[in-house]
Amino acid sequence: MDERPLDTRGLIDELEGHLLVEAARTEARAEAARFSRSLAWLTDTQRAEVEERYADNHLAVTRRSWERTARRGGELKAEYEAAYRALRRRLCGGILLGAVVIVMVTAGLAATR
Repeated sequence: MDERPLDTRGLIDELEGHLLVEAARTEARAEAARFSRSLAWLTDTQRAEVEERYADNHLAVTRRSWERTARRGGELKAEYEAAYRALRRRLCGGILLGAVVIVMVTAGLAATR
């Protein structure tokens, strides 16, 4: 067996991805079947073709939606990280300024004695 440590987070993420894709496929097939039932004049071959195309289209729409969501999540993460860094810099600057003021006041008091 391989001596590398097991990446459980990666395995869980991969499993979750497979489960999400399979759920999307199941949903696409169910939607396709529901849609094709409303087209009573189709032959069985035509119905199968319509269902296949409908399911493929549904999966493509789902994929694009997930990609937009992931892209927006990345954008939001970058925005929040930038805001956090700016706030941290301001806080550190304020603390440093406060420390300088305290040292100056303490030095001024010590000099007057």
